[in-house]
Amino acid sequence: MASSSAGIVTGLVTAALVTVGVLAHQASVSAPTDLDRSRATVDPAPGAVKAPRDRRHPDALPAGSGTGERVVYSVDDDRVWLVGPANKVRRTYEVTPSTVDPAPGTYRVTSRSNRVTGSDGVPVEHVVRFTSAEGVAVGFSAAVDGSTAKPDPDRRTGGIRESRADGDAMWTFATIGRQVVVVP
Repeated sequence: MASSSAGIVTGLVTAALVTVGVLAHQASVSAPTDLDRSRATVDPAPGAVKAPRDRRHPDALPAGSGTGERVVYSVDDDRVWLVGPANKVRRTYEVTPSTVDPAPGTYRVTSRSNRVTGSDGVPVEHVVRFTSAEGVAVGFSAAVDGSTAKPDPDRRTGGIRESRADGDAMWTFATIGRQVVVVP
């Protein structure tokens, strides 16, 4: 009888360990991790004010936009900075924003496509995606025909449009994992 009870206890312990293992695996699969780079890693503080810009030098890198090699995108100024080592701006240029803005924060480039059709139906090249907002992928791209027309305000689009030359520079600079800092 003792060996029968021991066998039952061993079976119950084994079943319990398997159940705990399965539940732990499910929790780890569904829980966000540091590898989820499509989420902002810095939330703006409630009531935060926009970082002051150098009005004498509108192309100047925004204060508080981080350090190291990165892409900086200002939602309010519709401008991008490609920042190299030692905080040196390699290139800055104006962009045409999409109808969906990413939240201010720090992201990483998650995917790239050489040529696709944009969410607005326009053929685009050098697509560099870094997040999603309102169910739309958000990233930088250049229209193959070179156009940078404002998108239809009645459509949710995530393509931040660049000229083809600026798109080439972004494509070369913003590889998978590159930091993208979005500022107001």
